[in-house]
Amino acid sequence: MREIDRRSKYDRRMFLKGAAATAPAVAIATSTGLGITDAWADDAKTLSPAQMKTLLKMARDIYPHDFLGDSYYITAVKPWDDKAAKDPALKALISDGVARLDQEANDRHKVPYVQVAWENDRVALLQKIEPSAFFQKIRGDLVVSLYNQKEVWPRFGYEGSSAEHGGYIKRGFADIDWLPKA
Repeated sequence: MREIDRRSKYDRRMFLKGAAATAPAVAIATSTGLGITDAWADDAKTLSPAQMKTLLKMARDIYPHDFLGDSYYITAVKPWDDKAAKDPALKALISDGVARLDQEANDRHKVPYVQVAWENDRVALLQKIEPSAFFQKIRGDLVVSLYNQKEVWPRFGYEGSSAEHGGYIKRGFADIDWLPKA
């Protein structure tokens, strides 16, 4: 029989030592405005970090999935920076669209779109610009860039392509047990 030592390996002194080392780093990061979640936007070369953050928030509001982390949405939004670098018309479309969306948010809520606290309020702002070419471009591209990530598929229960495994017929196509037998 194995004997287990149930005493904690950490004591108050060790905790305080770790907390004392962490506190200055957190204070520096927050005072300089650095956010861990916003660091990805600073890598943008063509679009501004504010525009990238707005696109991320739009992606979350257009296709809301609470069980998906921001990393999937960031992966879906990042390519627009490269596309905007190659296509000045796309850059203008995104810049003007984000500016219009921020203006609508400022007129209604006195803050930019990203800082509007309630999802319902942000969705109302998106519905207002829904007919615009900007909104249609973002929504259309997101369908592919978000849902075509292989890492996302298992979260939705999709197993991927079946062609290389003999097709769906051999992979559970006829396994439905909820239909009445005729």
